[in-house]
Amino acid sequence: MQKVKLPLTLDPHKDAQRRMDYAGYLPSSLLSRLAESVSNVLSDAQVTLSLSVDPQKLTVIKGSAQVEVELECQRCSNPFSQTLDCEFLFSPVKSLEQADDLPEIYEPIELNEFGEVNIVELIEDEFILSLPLVPMHNSEHCEVSVAEQVFGELPEELASKPNPFAVLANLKKN
Repeated sequence: MQKVKLPLTLDPHKDAQRRMDYAGYLPSSLLSRLAESVSNVLSDAQVTLSLSVDPQKLTVIKGSAQVEVELECQRCSNPFSQTLDCEFLFSPVKSLEQADDLPEIYEPIELNEFGEVNIVELIEDEFILSLPLVPMHNSEHCEVSVAEQVFGELPEELASKPNPFAVLANLKKN
């Protein structure tokens, strides 16, 4: 199958009337905000989009996207790769006031001054939202073993350290 670059913007209302479907990729070089949030973007983003008009006469952008990124494990600080996979269902609005009138199943996406949707921003936002809060290896692949992890009581050497906030107690008394 041939790799096809997706357009950077599209007119959702015209494309929905034609029931357009897009399947292609966005080059990783365009995903600059995602690159700032991860260690490395390892692949181009594979994207499928389907535009249609629902029974309420609302324009709908339905799609999915996948990209492979490199994250840093917060347990052992080693890099690992993870595939970000997201699905979305948007309905374009001219202003955020119109977003209140949308059914709950649709996320609003604001149109630009030309009545178009920026596909790169839309996909990149979805990838950033799908990033894990605390990236970690699976426990069997992580270098930090379960035996090295401490839960509950602190070891005596840590518990016997003086409290660094004890100085503030003296200030409170004065």
